[in-house]
Amino acid sequence: MSIGSFLSDRLGRIVLWLVCLAAAALFLYATGTQPGVLALLLAVLLLLLSATQTADYLRERARLRELESIWESLDEKVLFTECVPPADTLYERCLFDLMRRVGQAMTGAVSDARAAQRDYRETVESWVHEIKAPITAARLVCRQVEGDTRRKLNLELAQIEAHVERALFYARAESPERDCVIRPVSLSEIVSQAVEEHRTLLMQSGIRIGTEGLDRQVYTDKKWAVFILGQLLQNAARYRGEEPVITIAARPLGERTQLTVRDNGIGIPAHELPRVFDRGFTGSNGRARGGSTGLGLYLCKKLSAFLELDLEISSEEGAGTCVTLTFPAKLTKL
Repeated sequence: MSIGSFLSDRLGRIVLWLVCLAAAALFLYATGTQPGVLALLLAVLLLLLSATQTADYLRERARLRELESIWESLDEKVLFTECVPPADTLYERCLFDLMRRVGQAMTGAVSDARAAQRDYRETVESWVHEIKAPITAARLVCRQVEGDTRRKLNLELAQIEAHVERALFYARAESPERDCVIRPVSLSEIVSQAVEEHRTLLMQSGIRIGTEGLDRQVYTDKKWAVFILGQLLQNAARYRGEEPVITIAARPLGERTQLTVRDNGIGIPAHELPRVFDRGFTGSNGRARGGSTGLGLYLCKKLSAFLELDLEISSEEGAGTCVTLTFPAKLTKL
């Protein structure tokens, strides 16, 4: 709080006092008070006014600094009104009491929202586990069908499984720490599992997979890493070009490990690259080819941040896309 703002806030009160002093001085002068005595009296009153205003300013500034210090030291800001020292004035006591009631109402609303979010997450997870049973049954039925119909049905079932998995991870992404186990894991295991889970889509898209340097271990959660890589494989298959090839290669980067997923697909327009990790962004390619939800790369970015992975993407329209995942030497969450 500056002196200027303090005086501006009290300007009306100060002007009123000065007007009253001027009126009193005129009255005393009219009743015959000596000018010297009158001047001395006004000087003393003005000095008292200045002293009281200065004392009020210093007291209020100290109080505000104390409150700001308490605010800065709190990790949970909603507890501010519970941690402040007793108020000095009746107005301040009433104000903080009102703020406490507001804080309690907000805390209740946040608790209700978290409970609703938890119920939503549990409902989605339960639905995912239930929907897997009819998908598995449909795959068994597909084995009795031959020819091109079987291939098309398997492809559609693979797409359904991908959407179901994305819904599951979207629900879990709000609290990934509850379902995350960080440990050393082989990159070859991560890549092999991701490729295996999307084998139907990759084979029917005519994609060849090339790997290099995957005999390395990284610190991560295997399930989340497989999901991230799976999203990248799905995108490469969806936006493939002629004679599609995906190259997955790893190389050391100091104490860290860098994994690149490169394809020779249709690429991403340069002006759309800054937005590809935004939730719901499908881009011109997604709108043209259909089937895009705008959640895949968004989830990749969100989960990568939790796993402390550096996720970068580069692309040239008509030439392909390269996504780079840089695994840390060791996670601080471990």
